[in-house]
Amino acid sequence: MLVTRVSRSSIPRQTTLQFSKAVTSFSQSHTASNSPCLHFAGLPCSQNFSSTSKVGLREYFPESKHHGNVFKTKSSWPHPHYDEVALTKKIAFAHRKPRDLSDRIALSMVRLLRWGTDLATRYKHDVDFPKKVGDANAVTETKPYSMSEQKWLARFIFLESVAGVPGMVAGMLRHLHSIRRLERDNGWIETLIEEAYNERMHLLTFLKMAEPGWFMKIMILGAQGVFFNSMFLSYLISPRTCHRFVGYLEEEAVLTYTLAIQDLEAGKLPKWSDPKFRIPDLAVDYWNIPEGQRTMQDLLLYIRADEAKHREVNHTLGNLNQKKDPNPFVLTYKADVPHPGKGIEYIKPSGWERDEVI
Repeated sequence: MLVTRVSRSSIPRQTTLQFSKAVTSFSQSHTASNSPCLHFAGLPCSQNFSSTSKVGLREYFPESKHHGNVFKTKSSWPHPHYDEVALTKKIAFAHRKPRDLSDRIALSMVRLLRWGTDLATRYKHDVDFPKKVGDANAVTETKPYSMSEQKWLARFIFLESVAGVPGMVAGMLRHLHSIRRLERDNGWIETLIEEAYNERMHLLTFLKMAEPGWFMKIMILGAQGVFFNSMFLSYLISPRTCHRFVGYLEEEAVLTYTLAIQDLEAGKLPKWSDPKFRIPDLAVDYWNIPEGQRTMQDLLLYIRADEAKHREVNHTLGNLNQKKDPNPFVLTYKADVPHPGKGIEYIKPSGWERDEVI
């Protein structure tokens, strides 16, 4: 057995001091992380969702330091322009009533998922039985109880981590089907992958304001594993039911963001109403948000509009022949005729019927 002996004089004093500082810093960070809670940029901690230190939360994903070699590139899917008036006038909570067994199965699964999400994010209401998609007056009679900026962000992060799964699963399966059958996909793949990309941008935006810790990461890991495999098998069996499921899921998302916006307007979320509060630059660049409209309420209006668009897209795709019909959201129409598109000018909450677009 060999033993190496190192004399104290062989270690420079400067190195010793640096090592001592590093050990002290690690000890302080470890001590701060013993209380698991979800930490927020500029917000106090009050909920058990993270064990991460508060250091450097404002820039959770720091910019690259390789300024000479790495360049900022444009997104493969630039976000369409949203008119300020349309964000408030044309976007609202709406529900498509189920018309057959497939629709009812999809709605039941969404309600089950909603129950699990409420449980995971500790979402409570003033009413005894919280309103759900399909209930009468779901917006006016659902009053979030003791919700705060921290709790809303916890809910947003968990929801968006799940919402980015269906589009990717459907796009992947249709891609594999296309190359396996040596057939074109009629434009569905791009829209589905773009939807997953958009949901991921929502998640990245909220991660600029909050840093999840080990507890939420474990929940997200478990939820993604179950949800991905469930969607994979379900889409192989009935893609139409899956699109209807996502349509109902997006109805829940629109409801959630509508309630959060109402809380902001009612002054229940003072930290987000503070004029000094700044939304992440990531959001400003992605949505091309103009100067003077960069409040938290504006950001939630943009995200709610995205969810409303996904609601329209999936309800429409659920109305089509899954094997033969083209994707109406990538077709070219006469400019003066209401038609499906990437924007929200002619948005239709319950989706376009097949005879309207084919």
